Amino acid sequence: MEGIKMQYSQRIQRIPYYLFAEIDRVIEEKKSGGMDIINLGIGDPDLPTPKNIIDKFCLAAYDPENHRYPSYAGMLSFRESVAKWYRKRFGVSLDVENEVLTLIGSKEGIAHIPLAFINPNDIVLVPDPAYPVYKIGTILADGNPIEMPLLEENEFKPDFSKIDKKIAENAKILFLSYPNNPTTAVVEKGFFKEVVDFANDNEIIVCHDAPYSEMTFDGYKAPSFLEVNGAKEIGVEFHSLSKTYNMTGWRIGFVVGNPEIISGLGRVKENVDSGVFQAIQYAGIEALTGPQDSVEKNRRILRERRDILVDGLNDLGWDVKKPKATFYLWFRIPKTYKSSIKFSRDLLDRTGVVMTPGVGFGRYGEGFVRCALTQKKERLEEALERMRGLRL
Repeated sequence: MEGIKMQYSQRIQRIPYYLFAEIDRVIEEKKSGGMDIINLGIGDPDLPTPKNIIDKFCLAAYDPENHRYPSYAGMLSFRESVAKWYRKRFGVSLDVENEVLTLIGSKEGIAHIPLAFINPNDIVLVPDPAYPVYKIGTILADGNPIEMPLLEENEFKPDFSKIDKKIAENAKILFLSYPNNPTTAVVEKGFFKEVVDFANDNEIIVCHDAPYSEMTFDGYKAPSFLEVNGAKEIGVEFHSLSKTYNMTGWRIGFVVGNPEIISGLGRVKENVDSGVFQAIQYAGIEALTGPQDSVEKNRRILRERRDILVDGLNDLGWDVKKPKATFYLWFRIPKTYKSSIKFSRDLLDRTGVVMTPGVGFGRYGEGFVRCALTQKKERLEEALERMRGLRL
C-alpha cells in the first residue's frame, strides 16, 4: 500500500533555505572526523546564568502553585518588573495591564505578530541583512516581505527616502533592530524620530527588536525606540532576557508599547500557546529586579574578548572595526572571494574556525562575515593563531 502524498504548504515552500542548519551539519561532520572546532558563528552566550536567578527558579519550581497553566499574558508580577525596569533604564512609563506582554522568548513574539495584522500579500518592510525571523514570520502569515538594504555607506541604517512611495504607503509593518544583529550598528534617538515620522506618514506599525540594548561598550548607551515622542502611538519594542542575563535556553522575553498592537499579538498567543512556566517568570523577576552586577561583568568580559579578536585580526591584515554594541564582529571577507559561503567553508576546512557567512542574513549581507564573541579569550587567541599565515 502506498503512503499518502506529502506536499508542503506554499508558505513553507516560500521560506528560504536555512543556511545555518547546513553550517551545523558541516560542523558535526568535521567533529566526527576528529577536528577541533572553534565556533565563532553561534549567537549563544557561553557565560552561565547568574546564580541568584537559578536559585529563584529552583525555589519556584518546587511550589505546586507554579505547576498549573500560567496566564496567557504572563504573571502580573513579572509584567510589573518589566515596567519598573523600563522606567529605571529608559525613563519610559508603561501600563502594566495593557502595554506589557510576556513572551516565550522574543523570537516567538516576532514570529507571531504578523499573524495578527497581515493579510495575504500585505507588505512588510524588513531590514537586510537581518535576523531571519522578521522575513520568515511574514512569509508564514502569507505576507510579502520587502527588503530595506542596510548598507555600509549609510552606517547600516535603512534609507527611508529610497523606499518606493507606493510600497511605503501600502506597508503594514516595519521591522527594525538596534543595536543591530548582524551588523553591530548602533543609533541615537534622532534616528528613531525619523522612524516615527516615516511610520506616521505611511500609517505603518513599527516593531523594534532590542535584545542587545545592554551589551554596549566605550560609553555608548543604547536608547529605547519608545523614548521618542509618538513612538508608543505607532509601535512596540521586543526585548529578551536571553542576552542580557545569559538566559537563551530559558525562553522568556516580553514586548511593550502600543496597547492595540499588544492586544493583537495577545489574541494570537491565546490560541497557539499556554504562556511561560511560572517558575521561569519568577526567575525573570529576579533577573530584572535583583543585583545587576552580572550585566556589567558580562560587558567587561565581552569588551576584553572584542579587543583581543579585533586587534588580532587587524594585526593579521584584516580591516575590522570595534563595535560599540552586541557580541559580534561584522567585517568584509578577503577581496579574493566573491562568496561569503565559500570563504567561511574554506576557513573551516583549513583552520577549524567557524564564522557565519553574511549572505545567511540576506542578500545584502554578501561580502561580509559575522563573528561571535562567545568563546573564552584563550580560544579566541587560538583561533587567531590558526589563522596566522593564512593566505585567503
